[in-house]
Amino acid sequence: MITKTTHLDPEELHHNPAFTQGVIAPAAQTVYVGGQLGTDSTGELLDGLEAQTIQAMRNVLTVLASANTGPEHVVKLTIYLVAGADAQAGYAAARKVWGDHRTAITVVSTAGHARPGALVEIDAIATIPE
Repeated sequence: MITKTTHLDPEELHHNPAFTQGVIAPAAQTVYVGGQLGTDSTGELLDGLEAQTIQAMRNVLTVLASANTGPEHVVKLTIYLVAGADAQAGYAAARKVWGDHRTAITVVSTAGHARPGALVEIDAIATIPE
């Protein structure tokens, strides 16, 4: 039985140090983290892409911690950036909080989010270790 996630990085595909091409997840309970915005504990939306991305990632980590799991068990992240946002600046900000935990990632450019002023939204899927 698989007891930890396994990264899939086929030689035929580009290798990236920030993400993996696929993840095999062990048989375990799973937590699905809903889209997190760059809002603080009062619901206040922070100002700017960097601050919002850092806070959104912190919010993801907070939900993971409440399920007794962490970034090392995340099998998929999706990052939604408002069109025109600097994706490289968003990646750099996210990495400040996320660190070097490679996982499968999808980045999507959107026209906007349900909350006006939100520049980024991040959701995740993670296994919960026994």
